[in-house]
Amino acid sequence: MLEEQMDILLGILYTILGNENWWGPWIRGVLGLCAMGGMMVAAMFAVWLERKYASDIQSRIGPNRVGGRFGLLQLIADAIKLFTKEDIKPDKVDGPVWAAAPVLMFGSALMMIIAIPFGAFIFNGTTYPLAVTQFDISILYLEAVSAIGIIGIFMAGWGSNNKFAVIAAFRNIARMIGYEVALGMTIISVVIVTGSLNIVDIVNAQGSVVWFAFVMPLGFVVFGVALIADMGRVPFDQNEAEEELIAGWGTEYSGMRFGLAYFAEYIHMVLGSCIAVLIFLGGWNIPGFIVDLNIPLLGLLPVAVFLAKWVLVMMFVIMIRWALPRIRIDQVTSIGWKVLLPLAMVNLVWAVMLGLVWPW
Repeated sequence: MLEEQMDILLGILYTILGNENWWGPWIRGVLGLCAMGGMMVAAMFAVWLERKYASDIQSRIGPNRVGGRFGLLQLIADAIKLFTKEDIKPDKVDGPVWAAAPVLMFGSALMMIIAIPFGAFIFNGTTYPLAVTQFDISILYLEAVSAIGIIGIFMAGWGSNNKFAVIAAFRNIARMIGYEVALGMTIISVVIVTGSLNIVDIVNAQGSVVWFAFVMPLGFVVFGVALIADMGRVPFDQNEAEEELIAGWGTEYSGMRFGLAYFAEYIHMVLGSCIAVLIFLGGWNIPGFIVDLNIPLLGLLPVAVFLAKWVLVMMFVIMIRWALPRIRIDQVTSIGWKVLLPLAMVNLVWAVMLGLVWPW
């Protein structure tokens, strides 16, 4: 009886959200807006987590003046501060480029949300990924859209008409070229093994045997390093090196313009952690455990599994920031071209051999 009711409910949801009806895209548009709101909350959680986790790592007191002991309202106080600060525009900036850069960085992060499944609902042996939309080239889409944010950083540096901001912009481009190649090659390695560019297929492939982090450990390490560099996190944040470039590309920004770009970085960290979980850590799968869930409440267990992995990955990324020093830009480019690229090629060869025997 319960199974019949759930089948009826799923049928109604499919009718509402399916492509067969003219209102389907509009409904998914609303869901996309809801996903964006959820991502804002997740980014706020990432900011709070970094502050509290960093204070634990450094044995000091984290934010606790607003929102009690855990400082839960500190983010709201920061938002009020950014919204009320004066918006200063230097005289000689390239106005349209300077103003559009934070919007482009923020928009790039929001565009990635629609293609990422944030877990799945499993019932009667059928997996229903919780994503705004699904398409066959979702991983390629994410790789392409993430690069738009890097263009936004270049626009911010170039449009500021400030030598420090321009240097930061060129540093960012140099880093992007060196690390995007290795990042793309590791993603291609996963695609070769699974035979699909669809993230859902990649996750399902890891549920049948083992996670790709274990069968391609070299690719997982290369992907992790390149991803941290793509996020612009320490030790790869030379475009914001305050001891050399003041505030780098953000030197001429204040108020909410700076807030948009700052928040976009945390959204990229959140989404990057999600992608790492989906591609290499099995997504919402626990091999040999989550196979078939007939109880509706337990059907949401994959969502909890995905969120737990996501938090652990973010904590590792945060730990790296407070454990390693910032390296020089020449060291950054050398690591990208002389270390990560050859290792990514070796991993690509391994993925080709693995693809011949992978049961997927």
